Amino acid sequence: MRVRRDGRWTDLSYRQLGEQVQAASIGLRELGLRDGDRVAILSENRPEWAIADYACLAARCTDVPIYPTLPAHQAEYILRDSGAAAVLVSSAAHLEKALAIRDHLPGLRHVIAFDPGARGPNVLPFEELLACGRSAMARHPEWREHALGAGPDDLATLIYTSGTTGDPKGVMLTHGNIASNVTTCVGLFDFGEGDECLSFLPLSHIFERMFGHYSMFHAGVLINYAGSIDTVAADMQELRPTMMASVPRLYEKIFARVLDSVRASPAPRRHIFAWARQVGETWVERRLSGAPIPAGLVLQRRLADRLVFSKLRARTGGRIRFFISGGAPLSPDIAKFFFAAGMPILEGYGLTETSPVMAVNVFGHTKLGTVGRPIPGVEVRIATDGEIVTRGPNVMHGYYGKPQATAEAVDPDGWFHTGDI
Repeated sequence: MRVRRDGRWTDLSYRQLGEQVQAASIGLRELGLRDGDRVAILSENRPEWAIADYACLAARCTDVPIYPTLPAHQAEYILRDSGAAAVLVSSAAHLEKALAIRDHLPGLRHVIAFDPGARGPNVLPFEELLACGRSAMARHPEWREHALGAGPDDLATLIYTSGTTGDPKGVMLTHGNIASNVTTCVGLFDFGEGDECLSFLPLSHIFERMFGHYSMFHAGVLINYAGSIDTVAADMQELRPTMMASVPRLYEKIFARVLDSVRASPAPRRHIFAWARQVGETWVERRLSGAPIPAGLVLQRRLADRLVFSKLRARTGGRIRFFISGGAPLSPDIAKFFFAAGMPILEGYGLTETSPVMAVNVFGHTKLGTVGRPIPGVEVRIATDGEIVTRGPNVMHGYYGKPQATAEAVDPDGWFHTGDI
């Protein structure tokens, strides 16, 4: 992992990460947390988020990610509904939020703060949690065996989704739900130790957590944490990632900036861009349809790449091999442009309740304007009214404390009703 601290990028190795996960996990056990206890994480993307998550899973606690942008009253609802016994917070601002609602939550026994500057009454600094775990390692010789005792049906996380009506529902995802999605999706793409990603979508959402967190770690990809949503463009140029996951908004903004730049250019450059775009899109259409590509088009595409597309790639660091898109529909025109520029966007579809991926485009089977084929092991069908329903090892265990809502969403045969048409 890599994160910017005090103006410079700091690396965290697998060995360092493993040691801190073990220390934090044992520290949680020393605080009295036991199998199945809920532990909330209220933080932006950073290594401590990952450490806290893995520590909870290894302690066989159930973690509850909370969007850092949520106001205090919504965070309070999630903490109360989940019955969280502890919450880990990042900064002083989030600590203030946690302390403001702590007295309303008698079940919340521990508040743990990542940042050294985040301090308060009865607040445990994260470094002290690690120190506690390190000093207690001799008392937990069975730590690894206990961690590996987690079964596929054990609850890993509660992720609260905001519906259009009513209070948020806690989606219960098991170790087996997430593991099935991670191992299946990693097998669909060619990435590994030589790759780097940039993590900026909220880890409190299952999309980034599954792809930019678990899948990257599983495949040995280096995870770079963006400073914030506002620094993504600069971080891409500086860190030069080879892959990223994003919602369509990022691609729309990049595309809009390109068009704005072209409009402000002299007429000859505008004509070159229009020609290059047409050549690139013609090449993409033939390439994806499997049609033969004439030699003349190959040469034109090389020239278009040199004059236009290589400069676009340079804006993203120059090493992007592919993007993943989800969360909302991606414009086929934007997808075609990125493909032409040598930065293919592979669009997929899923929900929190499906861990999340149900379907995704992959190299060799890509159709722009679609979300691809269902991933291996996942069944998808269209109901008579047009609703998408799905069944597979990635489908949630249910909604926490809401048996009626669970029964309405998942039928007796295990089919999850997405509510999407």
